[in-house]
Amino acid sequence: MAQPPQPDPFPESSRDADAGAVFVLESKGEWWHAGYHLTTAIVGPTILTLPYVFRGLGWGLGCMCLTVMGLVTFYSYYLMSRVLDHCEKAGRRHIRFRELAADVLGSGYMFYFVIFIQTAINTGVGIGAILLAGECLQIMYSDLSPNGSLKLYEFIAMVTVVMIFLSQLPSFHSLRHINFASLLLSLGYTFLVVGACINAGFSRNAPPRDYTLESSKSSKVFSAFTSISIIAAIFGNGILPEIQATLAPPATGKMVKGLIMCYSVIFVTFYSAAVSGYWVFGNKSDSNILKSLMPDNGPSLAPTSVLGLAVVFVLLQLLAIGLVYSQVAFEIMEKNTADINRGMFSKRNLIPRLIFRTMYMVFCGVMAAMLPFFGDINGVVGAIGFIPLDFILPMLLYNMTHKPSKSSLTYLINITIMVVFTCVGLMGAFSSIRKLILDANKFKLFSSDVVD
Repeated sequence: MAQPPQPDPFPESSRDADAGAVFVLESKGEWWHAGYHLTTAIVGPTILTLPYVFRGLGWGLGCMCLTVMGLVTFYSYYLMSRVLDHCEKAGRRHIRFRELAADVLGSGYMFYFVIFIQTAINTGVGIGAILLAGECLQIMYSDLSPNGSLKLYEFIAMVTVVMIFLSQLPSFHSLRHINFASLLLSLGYTFLVVGACINAGFSRNAPPRDYTLESSKSSKVFSAFTSISIIAAIFGNGILPEIQATLAPPATGKMVKGLIMCYSVIFVTFYSAAVSGYWVFGNKSDSNILKSLMPDNGPSLAPTSVLGLAVVFVLLQLLAIGLVYSQVAFEIMEKNTADINRGMFSKRNLIPRLIFRTMYMVFCGVMAAMLPFFGDINGVVGAIGFIPLDFILPMLLYNMTHKPSKSSLTYLINITIMVVFTCVGLMGAFSSIRKLILDANKFKLFSSDVVD
């Protein structure tokens, strides 16, 4: 017997009075715009961490984990898109992850659970983006002025000022051109870094290659789970419903095209960066492969002009990434502070937007300056944030909405992924937090060095 249509707990009429939905998540985009947003959310300078990830896994396990994570995340995002399409066809189009989870699972606490996890992800990525952008500026500065007096936190402050300015772009859709440029930048610096690694591998100054893992069995296990958490963070985004919300209705089927565009870029960039970087540096790979190519002691292992251009590309893309992951926070702010009856750029709405977005960026900048743990932040964010949102909830939501038979292959695959990645998430969280605690002894507040 057919199920009667379910009432929408977040009806369209309420969204008409929701400034967060109308202003920040306006639905005007095409499928390729969603592809730009997805690519910016996933394909970022964190791919330069992949040789460091392989350092904790080795060749075989590293390639396997990278491939499995890619397949699982594509499948997960495909299921999430199917769930959103299903709800839209039933007259309940959801534009926020938290509303989708609360509606499908029928549990109010899920609404706040997703808010908490998304906040952890968005803030963690925002901090990481500003931190790495500051490090990029520091790299360029140290090359131009080796004896300069500027510290890392000062470069972070410069990046924060730029982010405050860019954060005033009012909507997610208004980032489409920036995110297209971001896609091109990700391809650009990947090709430059891969070329630099190949050049370094064949140069007379090539470092000795050692691919052995840590000698202690416990350290080897912890490093492996930390690496898996980092891969989860690199592949994750946690904001797919918000990205799909930017599509002009009907959104059905459009997101899959955007996913295919995104994963085409992923295939080209992820494997080339991981393999070339680990091939050259092995278990001495830095958490930022650019630093491995420009060692503190000894000559640069690639042409300075090539590495300098790569750093510029990375720096520019980090600004786009910081903006994309700020949209959920901005949407929450707008929903609670803006007046829908006034224009988007009215004085009544412009002043609160300026104040609250500036406060958010200042907070991220201060945290980035205080806690320079780029590699470790990736691991923690991946374990506590991306794994639940990207590897567990989509499968659960699909099973709840489409109700596949419990004996079907789809149901069994979904349950297996949920169980496996719940265990991986718990172990990854423990390993990543353990490493964060160990590294805490290596730095001071507002240090000028990023701890690997």
